[in-house]
Amino acid sequence: MSTDLAKAYEPKDVETRWYAYWTENDVFAASDAPDDDRPVYVLPMPPPNVTGSLHMGHALFCTIEDILTRYHRMTGHNTLWQPGTDHAGIATQTVVERLLKREGTDRHALGREKFIERVWQWRTEAGDRILQQQRVLGVSADWKRSKFTMDPDLSRAVREAFVRLHREGLIYRDTKLIHWDCEARTVLSNLEVENEPANGELFEFAYPLEDGSGEIVVATTRPETMLGDTGVAIHPDDERYKALHGKRVRHPFVDRLIPIVTDAELVDPKFGTGAVKVTPAHDFNDFATGKRHDLEIISILNHDGTINEIGGQFAGMDRFVARKAVKKALEEKGLARGAKPHQLMLPRSERNGSIVEPMISTQWFVKTAPLAEPALAAVREGKTKIIPEEWSKTYEHWMSNILDWCISRQLWWGHRIPAFYCGACEHITVTTDESPAACEGCGSKEIRQDDDVLDTWFSSGLWPFSTLGWPNDTLALKRFYPASDLETGYDILFFWVARMMMMGIHFMGEPPFKRILLHGLVVDETGDKMGKLKGNVIDPLDLIHGASFDQVVEKALPGAPIQDSLKKFKKAYPSASQMGEGFAAYGADALRFTLATYSPQAKRIPLSPKKIEGYRNFCNKIWNATRYALPYLEGAKVGTTAPKATLLANRWILSRLAAVTAATRTGIDEFRLDDASLGLYHFFWGELCDWFLEFTKPVFADKASEAAAETRDVLAYTLEATLRLLHPFVPFITEELWHRLPRPESPPIALALARFPDETVAPRDLAAEREVSVLQAVIGAARSVRSEHGIHPGAEVRVTLRTDDAELRALLTAGLTDIRTLVKTAGDPAITAREAERPRGAVMSVAAGVQVLVDLRGHVEGSKEAARVEREIKKTEKDIAALEKKLSLPSFADKAPPEVVAESRTQLAELRDKRAHLEEAKGIAAELD
Repeated sequence: MSTDLAKAYEPKDVETRWYAYWTENDVFAASDAPDDDRPVYVLPMPPPNVTGSLHMGHALFCTIEDILTRYHRMTGHNTLWQPGTDHAGIATQTVVERLLKREGTDRHALGREKFIERVWQWRTEAGDRILQQQRVLGVSADWKRSKFTMDPDLSRAVREAFVRLHREGLIYRDTKLIHWDCEARTVLSNLEVENEPANGELFEFAYPLEDGSGEIVVATTRPETMLGDTGVAIHPDDERYKALHGKRVRHPFVDRLIPIVTDAELVDPKFGTGAVKVTPAHDFNDFATGKRHDLEIISILNHDGTINEIGGQFAGMDRFVARKAVKKALEEKGLARGAKPHQLMLPRSERNGSIVEPMISTQWFVKTAPLAEPALAAVREGKTKIIPEEWSKTYEHWMSNILDWCISRQLWWGHRIPAFYCGACEHITVTTDESPAACEGCGSKEIRQDDDVLDTWFSSGLWPFSTLGWPNDTLALKRFYPASDLETGYDILFFWVARMMMMGIHFMGEPPFKRILLHGLVVDETGDKMGKLKGNVIDPLDLIHGASFDQVVEKALPGAPIQDSLKKFKKAYPSASQMGEGFAAYGADALRFTLATYSPQAKRIPLSPKKIEGYRNFCNKIWNATRYALPYLEGAKVGTTAPKATLLANRWILSRLAAVTAATRTGIDEFRLDDASLGLYHFFWGELCDWFLEFTKPVFADKASEAAAETRDVLAYTLEATLRLLHPFVPFITEELWHRLPRPESPPIALALARFPDETVAPRDLAAEREVSVLQAVIGAARSVRSEHGIHPGAEVRVTLRTDDAELRALLTAGLTDIRTLVKTAGDPAITAREAERPRGAVMSVAAGVQVLVDLRGHVEGSKEAARVEREIKKTEKDIAALEKKLSLPSFADKAPPEVVAESRTQLAELRDKRAHLEEAKGIAAELD
């Protein structure tokens, strides 16, 4: 045991050293040994994008999952936290295409094969940067098992899954209306489209009737789509248009006659003109209407969002340019009928923010309803539990109304669809073979593979079992499937979680997780979502390693004037203005503990830099408390069970250790990490440091006494057990300090492998807790009097304790040394009966049934005290008068809620008691001079 501990805790030195030690000694490895019969705990890590760098969302899930992982490792589980990265099809292709653009070329110039080579080159150079950053946070994943979704074994699993689903009729190819990202030039799934409110306009124009007898006016928010109109719909019961049933209108720009159809599903007669233009190729409602009336489906858009040749005079224009041009042309033809402001929902790509277009296209789809039903049943029947419970209803609703999943993407980077088209017989061969020699239909060798790749979420949906060797029947698959928990953000419940549920049950026969734990979104201090345009982004590494405000805001809002950025940043983080010139090096432990104190089940988690500073102080408290204790622990005996304790303070701290152990385990087990972390915080700072360490000081004054020997062993045991309790939350500092303490014989090589305390850690002693609570109340009351009257901290005061209770008097007598030390009294406090005369100049406070009298003479000037009391009396009388007036009003006494009236009466009684005490204090003030 080393007692040589630096005066200040320096996170950087400690964190780097211990992480290297953990990885060198395989502390985080799960066991593949066939004879390992320990219970397993499995947690699949949400694979971050290979393009990514650490942000606060990552910091949150890494912290939460690391707490769960370290806890279960310490409770004796064979623990697998499965790490890895996702190939992130659109994001990665976008990154590399931007690099090529800077080089003056593009992927089409390179060709598909060379482009894929370039992406792999970028991947090799960039590496798994985010996985390295995760290590800075202390992530204890089994890194040797790390997977990449484009690894050969995972790619094989993707092909196998596709082929099986296709053979079962659950994957099919069809021409449908889909969401098209014109910027990335690929289809998107429904979930990858975010609808945001926007200010638009409702533009009205007239279609001339074919027979020249009149016109019908329609309204639209997207005038350019009228180039693809193949119908005009009216409500069958709308009297205004009865004469138009069965008629046709003439398109003003292209040679097309458009039928007028009646449709009660599409048309609301009260909206707009009551007549609706129908563009089946560019609107989902219109597509359904077109199917009902057998309307022609005409696409007017190229993949890049420009108008195609069907658009006639508008061909080649960007869609938004065409919008203005179409409006102008309609005005020139005298067909425009005005416009008015209109609130609409704008569909944007979740990937890049571009406006998404509905477009007709031939794609590959998964038939999801048959897969969703077992996934729904698993949650309904309790095989998989969703926490918080409220998300079960959302899951139920979404899965009950699920649409087929479009899984093909018009990208080059990703898992290429294993479908091969025959040039001779048009048969499609779907196979796990990467390079089939011939068509399985006719044997022709004239076959070509589908150019599209699979949606990234398809491979991610296989993550819980593809990472374990599926489709092979591996030992890892048998041992580590299903996972114990899945922990992730609620925002990807349907992107990822639902898909893993469907895939896992379908291919493995049982749900992939026993629990789904959902955390909220990290937002800025004011509650706003983080984003670079808002200038409120914080890099977790800046909080860990330290950064000036200039460095912080440059990352938050790159390229913007520093003063503008700083203004935005401080608006988002009001507490930042109290932080000086920037963030100190708070260390990973302080950031982790801060994140753990927020409820993981809250939908929004407002990050406060000031709060992180507070928990850095907590880490310093852990360090300094250990530093205080170490010199007294020489020769301490620490066993696997609590030492025998006879002294009240020792019995009390062991009992409180038992209580916080139970609370911590319950908090972690029930995914209430905030309860667990805050309970540990209050125990360590409020009970162990503020009280127990203070109780030890007079005892350790005589190191040779039996009391000192007992207290030494209790302190060593309690501190060592507490570091084990804290380890999942603050792994670095606890590992450092644990190796300095006395420990049981043959300790493991790392605290990370030590046993987490359980109910056997110490006996619960409620009698000791009650008795110490009396001493705490008495000491606290005396300290409050000192503080309220501004008595110098170093001054000794005379104290008298009055009670008629024999047990209390005995307890106070036994605790005189503690009271004298912690209150700083002049000699032992006097213990008397309640009727004893009040000492002259003594102020009384009552705590736990004991009258605590503190003599102010020699410490407080009578005139100043009298003036202070008089000010307090006036303020109290003013408050009493206001409450009395309020309660006398019938409008309040008779009409306000009964509980509000009762609370006001209670406040009035308390104020009257306060005034009585202040009147007494006036007399005491006169005794001070």
